[in-house]
Amino acid sequence: MSGQPERIGIREIWRRNLAIWLALLVLLAATLLTAHVNLGAFNVAAALGIAALKSLAVALLFMGLNRSVTLVRLTAATGFLWLVILFTLTLSDFLTRSS
Repeated sequence: MSGQPERIGIREIWRRNLAIWLALLVLLAATLLTAHVNLGAFNVAAALGIAALKSLAVALLFMGLNRSVTLVRLTAATGFLWLVILFTLTLSDFLTRSS
């Protein structure tokens, strides 16, 4: 361990990004499929699950959160927590309104 950052070749970077991109395209196709197939009450759950997988792939792999320092991970987790709070408050407002 000399303290030097590990050198990654350009081919490995392109290969990894291509694999991630193809996985995101597969998830996009799954989103389109769930939009056109009647799953009843599970349509929303399936779409939200696929969206969560896509956002997790982008955050961990493209943004590099899996290789980042702890402070960056903590900042990303705090932003995600804030997003959950905002969605919760919006949903509670929507559900408590009368028609």
